[in-house]
Amino acid sequence: MVKPRVPFELNDIVEMKKAHPCGTNQWKIIRMGADIRIKCMGCSHSVMMPRSEFQKKIKGSLTMPMNKRWYPKIKKICRNFPGKGGNGHPNQLI
Repeated sequence: MVKPRVPFELNDIVEMKKAHPCGTNQWKIIRMGADIRIKCMGCSHSVMMPRSEFQKKIKGSLTMPMNKRWYPKIKKICRNFPGKGGNGHPNQLI
């Protein structure tokens, strides 16, 4: 069974599987390429690791910027609003 990859981008706050010795589990992505540099949100320590290792150690993304990967969800929600091509109630979501 293949585990789906967590989407991440530059400046996202991500959660790793293991906590940093300072006690926090949140990291900010500050460099992306073949290697990824992340900065601890608790003590500002930065770590660089290969992308393959990072993808194994990441647990999830805590911040999702408004971009193309969110567009289908917004389009799906807006489809139900009257006047937007839908016939549903404004408070009704799919």
